Amino acid sequence: MLTYQLTPVQELLHPILQEADIRLIIKREDLNHPFISGNKWWKLRYNLEEAKRTKQKTLLTFGGAFSNHIYATAAAAREAGFKSIGIIRGEEVLPLNPTLRFASECGMNLYFVSREEYRKKSETPFIEKLHNELGEFYLIPEGGSNALAVKGCVEFAQSISSLSFDYLCLAAGTGGTLAGIIAGTNQAKQIIGVSALKGNFLEAEVEKLLKEYEAANEVSIRNNHWKILHNYHHGGYAKVTRELMAFIAEMKSIYSLPLDPIYTGKVLWAILEEAKRGAFEKGSTILMIHSGGLQGASTYENLYT
Repeated sequence: MLTYQLTPVQELLHPILQEADIRLIIKREDLNHPFISGNKWWKLRYNLEEAKRTKQKTLLTFGGAFSNHIYATAAAAREAGFKSIGIIRGEEVLPLNPTLRFASECGMNLYFVSREEYRKKSETPFIEKLHNELGEFYLIPEGGSNALAVKGCVEFAQSISSLSFDYLCLAAGTGGTLAGIIAGTNQAKQIIGVSALKGNFLEAEVEKLLKEYEAANEVSIRNNHWKILHNYHHGGYAKVTRELMAFIAEMKSIYSLPLDPIYTGKVLWAILEEAKRGAFEKGSTILMIHSGGLQGASTYENLYT
């Protein structure tokens, strides 16, 4: 239903890694689609198939004003022939920022709600209210994370099983991609999620998604070799520092590696910091998943240049 481009693997030859005797390869999933990039492609794939199977004509989902998920869902709906509605956290600000402008140009109906209302996004009365006001729709949760998203990410994990690595590192936001990678990767590999948020609640979200995936697919997941790092969020979700922005600029100019400040920049920062403190076994290989999200990077670049 969605077009997909095969993506390359890029090796990063960084002095910190060389000193630690560690090899780092990066799966460039940011290149898998011009608009539905990275993990969003894998998370949306089966949700769109389910919406088509159940004869739904409209997709509805949730996100903030700079949400990669809103951006990708709007593009996916347009490509797959659905109408779309985005429930946006906060008041409308005009002119629309580039993320919301793109979503609107894709045909997405933007529906702004207060932050208080937005917190009710998983509650049945609020969903019923949306149905009453907006009609029938296929609901995709915030970040796209549900059992169908996990299924798509399981397939992605299986698609990279031929790569040789000891550790797999990726960003974690709502937990769906991490859950899929855990479920689709054998126990010989150590899976490390780097949280983009403050707080230590993501483990519970990942466990919940894994259980939902097990129940939906009648499987048993036995990979317990995973953990989440919580000290590299640079202030919290959508928060950045000048040091992080300078690091991202360096990666782009020296290594031709574009990163975003919300997710992938923090992942690579974490990998290098962990390497400096000897967290990875000498002679090992790390696979980093570049999960896309570059569409919003320019907003932060403009603030710190």
